[in-house]
Amino acid sequence: MVAIVGMAGAGKSEVARVFEEHGFKKVRFGDITDEELKNRGLESNEENERYIRQQLREKHGMAAYAKLNLPRIDSSLKSSNVVVDGLYSWEEYTLLKERYGERLSVLAVWASPATRHARLAHRAKRPLTLEEAASRDKSEIENSNKGGPIAMADFTIVNEASLEELKKETERIISRLKNEEEDKKAKKNRY
Repeated sequence: MVAIVGMAGAGKSEVARVFEEHGFKKVRFGDITDEELKNRGLESNEENERYIRQQLREKHGMAAYAKLNLPRIDSSLKSSNVVVDGLYSWEEYTLLKERYGERLSVLAVWASPATRHARLAHRAKRPLTLEEAASRDKSEIENSNKGGPIAMADFTIVNEASLEELKKETERIISRLKNEEEDKKAKKNRY
């Protein structure tokens, strides 16, 4: 199981897509926000999304998204490896680490603020203005405790180049993860 963490626009969803191509089932934490917006009849925009995220965290604590997605993760793990798209908080990280232990690897995707903000301004779905992107950065760092999982990541991809380069780096990490998994199985079989 791999959980992907990174700031908005870093490339988490692109990395998750590569994992999916390699047979991982994706659990996107942000789907909870999208579902809640739809249930409440709210437009999908930065202001409403932030409001929903804050409400869910007030109700369920800072590990809200991990807690609410545990049934999806557990169900998916029964039949395949899982990639979590969008680990947000230190509390989510610790909840997942306590529950899954060695089975959990964390992958940080990093890009500079200038690169990320340019991507966010041009993305087809939910584009953000420069001001919205900067505001989201501030909120994710100050209110979501996102720095901890980034600092504790088992792997980091710097995503400042092309999609092709991002895919190559992701595939390199998938290969390492598969090799580590095979090594663990081999050790277990020896004893």
